[in-house]
Amino acid sequence: MRIESYVAGQWHAGKTDGTPVHNAITGETVGTVDSSGIDFHAVLAHGREAGGPALRQLSVHQRAGLLKQVAKHLLEKKEDFYRISAWTGATRADSWTDIEGGIATFFGYSSLARRELNDEPFIVEGPAVPLSRGGSFDGRHILVPKQGVSVHINAFNFPVWGMLEKIAPSFVAGVPVVVKPGSVSCYLTEAVVREIIASGLLPEGSLQLICGGVGDLFEHLTEQDAVTFTGSASTGRRLRSHPNIVEKAVPFNMEADSLNCAILGQSVAVTDPEFDLFLKEVVREMTAKAGQKCTAIRRILVPENRRDDIIDALKERLAAVTVGDPAAAGVAMGPLVGQSQREEVWRQIDRLKQSAGIVCGGERDFEVTGADAQTGAFVPPTLLYCRDPLEAEAPHAVEAFGPVATIMAYRDRNEAVALAARGRGSLVGSVITHDGAEAAGLVLGCAPWHGRLLVLDRDCAVESTGHGSPLPALVHGGPGRAGGGEELGGVRAVKHYMQRLAVQGSPTMLTAVARQYVTGAETISDAVHPFRKQFEDLVIGESLLTGKRTITEADIAEFGHLTGDMFYAHFDEEAARDSLFGKRVAHGYFIISAAAGLFVDPAPGPVLANYGLDNLRFRTPVGIGDTIQVRLTVKQKIKKEKKPDDERASGVVVWEVHVWNQDGEDIAIYDILTLVERRDSS
Repeated sequence: MRIESYVAGQWHAGKTDGTPVHNAITGETVGTVDSSGIDFHAVLAHGREAGGPALRQLSVHQRAGLLKQVAKHLLEKKEDFYRISAWTGATRADSWTDIEGGIATFFGYSSLARRELNDEPFIVEGPAVPLSRGGSFDGRHILVPKQGVSVHINAFNFPVWGMLEKIAPSFVAGVPVVVKPGSVSCYLTEAVVREIIASGLLPEGSLQLICGGVGDLFEHLTEQDAVTFTGSASTGRRLRSHPNIVEKAVPFNMEADSLNCAILGQSVAVTDPEFDLFLKEVVREMTAKAGQKCTAIRRILVPENRRDDIIDALKERLAAVTVGDPAAAGVAMGPLVGQSQREEVWRQIDRLKQSAGIVCGGERDFEVTGADAQTGAFVPPTLLYCRDPLEAEAPHAVEAFGPVATIMAYRDRNEAVALAARGRGSLVGSVITHDGAEAAGLVLGCAPWHGRLLVLDRDCAVESTGHGSPLPALVHGGPGRAGGGEELGGVRAVKHYMQRLAVQGSPTMLTAVARQYVTGAETISDAVHPFRKQFEDLVIGESLLTGKRTITEADIAEFGHLTGDMFYAHFDEEAARDSLFGKRVAHGYFIISAAAGLFVDPAPGPVLANYGLDNLRFRTPVGIGDTIQVRLTVKQKIKKEKKPDDERASGVVVWEVHVWNQDGEDIAIYDILTLVERRDSS
């Protein structure tokens, strides 16, 4: 079987016999990989000239909708992917993380983009910033898609998740992608890309796949392109220093394998739930994906007085792990991805043995269930113990990318933090304790050297996603050895593929550019109350100036008795005189209620419901006899997808509410959100 690339709108099989890739369990050839004959300049040009313009024509919400459609399509084909994933040596649970975890990232980013971002081809970031005393000159930030291609170079260990978690934010940003998976497992990536292309859901040129080497691709990158890399630190450093990357300042995001640690707190007793949680987390991270995870626990840090207990317990649990063909009954851990990787892990184990002793595993002669230990890429779970971790180098510098970890004992909290830091930067660490003060000390001490820290205890254990699970909403990455980059993290990842631009001008001009109303911009109005208009008919900057209302002592008394809010500043004349207000004042919540009374049109109409209130600040107190007036302005419109059980299609309208008094002083400026009916039922 030829494992093909998809470039410039065509499937490409290469020009030579290619490099064989093998089944991790049997050693049989799965297929051959060859990228010879690909014009890499044309690959990038196709993405820039076909995929990029097509994506940029779509709004952020439309791009997010495509992700959701693709995710649904892939879910329907997941059993095909599971069958192929087994060839990599993955158990069903391993494959679930890779396949359905990757698809879930598409769903997650689709939902996140439609929930948090505006429905435009660009992103508006933050509020407008006043730059002048008179209010005629403001600034704000927008982010626009870069007009290049994002090149994603992925490791072999997660051939589906590793691809999809990078594609998702790039697509939301409006930037086409070129994916280069690790060759040894690229047949699974190819199968997923084939389904995406066959679905016809994505614009041509928005997704391309290179199976095999990347040739001279780096020579053709430009300032508008971006590169993301997941893999070994040494390979990442070499690619990041490519002359063209340096000369053109091409953004290079690196996520590298790291020597992650788990720390058992000194407060944890053998009988505590946290002791068992620690053991379970370590064993799971050593054996999931046969330890082939950039987030796997490599260093096990335990208090000196718990060292022997931990060694004995882990030795017993790891000895019970059945290694073999994942299809065989009772098998808990499969092989590594290939024999070359197996031999690399054995070499690294030999290096670790120079400063640490073997507790269990570590021998080539071991039992394998349902397979041949020699033809398959099997390595037993291997646990080492380092007696002098403060002096030894290897446990903090050598990573055996397999089911291998080293136990180290510490004497106090400072020593635990120092040992964690010796990894020189990690993607993730875990602190297992039920003592809040201990957790705080360890977390804050370890924080500068980590991208993520899990604090695990009995309270969160049932719902915890675990040490080694990056989540779309949280940053995945870390300093130093871990690469110094970041992926995921919600909207943060989308922004990596966009250009942030500071725009300065009058409020009216900023409203025109960003398509969101800026306070002080020109407004429009007509005889029809805006609450009488459907979503499509409302225009950004459309405004209603209300009548006036004078606040009376009876208003304050009635509101206080109705709500039970009898705060002294509203009712005690003498105390109020000595307060920062200098007089009795109306309740702030009464003022916003009174403001609503001035602008709301009470009759049934297109406005379906109040959806929320944002950014409320009270600027000037309102006393008895003060008169308020309100301007209501359409600030932003967000189309909502109609769900099957929704009775009517709707959109969210963000209104700026500006309340002032008889002297022209601002009382409050805030946003209210309403659901407004749409004619368009899509």
